Amino acid sequence: MTQTWIITGASRGLGRSIAIAALAAGGNVVAAARRPERLADLAAAYPDRLAAVAHDAADTTAAPALVQTALDRFGRIDVLVNNAGRAVVGAVEEVDDQQLRDLMDLHLFGPAALVRAALPAMRAQRSGTIVQMSSQGGHMSFPGVAAYSASKFALEGWSESLAGEVAPFGVRVMLVEPSRFRTGFHAALEFTDGADAYGDALAAVRADMAGVDGRQEGDPDRAARIIVDIVSGDDVPLRLPLGAEAVTRLYATYQRELDGVERLAAIARSADFDGMAPSVRPV
Repeated sequence: MTQTWIITGASRGLGRSIAIAALAAGGNVVAAARRPERLADLAAAYPDRLAAVAHDAADTTAAPALVQTALDRFGRIDVLVNNAGRAVVGAVEEVDDQQLRDLMDLHLFGPAALVRAALPAMRAQRSGTIVQMSSQGGHMSFPGVAAYSASKFALEGWSESLAGEVAPFGVRVMLVEPSRFRTGFHAALEFTDGADAYGDALAAVRADMAGVDGRQEGDPDRAARIIVDIVSGDDVPLRLPLGAEAVTRLYATYQRELDGVERLAAIARSADFDGMAPSVRPV
C-alpha cells in the first residue's frame, strides 16, 4: 500500500531528507514549510506524489487545513512527522518569556494540534504512525539549552501518554532522539545576549554550539532512511536514538537515573504509610 506522509519543516534538514526518502520508497508526501518554493525541485521531480504546502508549524489554527490538504490530495494519512524545530541558546535568566513560549508553540502546541487534526482519519482507517522529532535533549539537558530541552521534554511526556491512548486503534507513536546532524539546525541557532554572571560558565557551550555547523557527525540522509524503514515495518519503538553520541549520552543518562533511584529507594519507600502496599494501577 502506498503510504501518504505529512512532514513539517520539509524544506531543509532532516525534514527534506525524510521527504526524499519517503518519495524514494514510493510514498506520497505533503511537504509543509514556511517557504514551500524551496521544494520546487522535488515538486517537479514528483508532480503526482508531492504537494508542497505553505505552513507555519507553530500556528495551531493551521493544522486542520494541512490535514485536509493531505486527505483531499491523496485520500488518507499514514505517517505524520512533526519535524519543524529550532533552538535558543542561553542561560535560564537570559531567555525571556516570549522566547520560551515560542519554542513551546513550535515543539509542543503546534505538533499537538496537528496530531489532534490527523487522528480522526488514522483512527477511522485503524492505522497510522506519528513520528515526533525530539532530540537527545528531550531526555537529558545541560547548561545553556534549558528552553530547548524544556520544550522537547514536554513533547516527550505528551507523546508517551499519546502512544498508550492510540495503540488500541492501530496508531503508533515514535519519538526520534537525534544527536547532532548536518542539517543547518546549528547555523540557525538563536543566541541570547550573554549576561556577565554566566559568561565564563557558558562560554564553552556557546562556542561549541556556534562552531559545530558543518562538522556534525550525523548524516541526515542516512537518518531519514532509517526512519522510513522503521515506519514501514512492524516494529516501531517508542523511542529511537539516532547517532553514536545520542546512544552514548542517553545510555549514561538512563544509568545515572537508575543509580539514583537505587541509592534513594529505601528513603523513598519510607514516605508511605506503614503497611501500605503499592497501588495497583491500570498502566
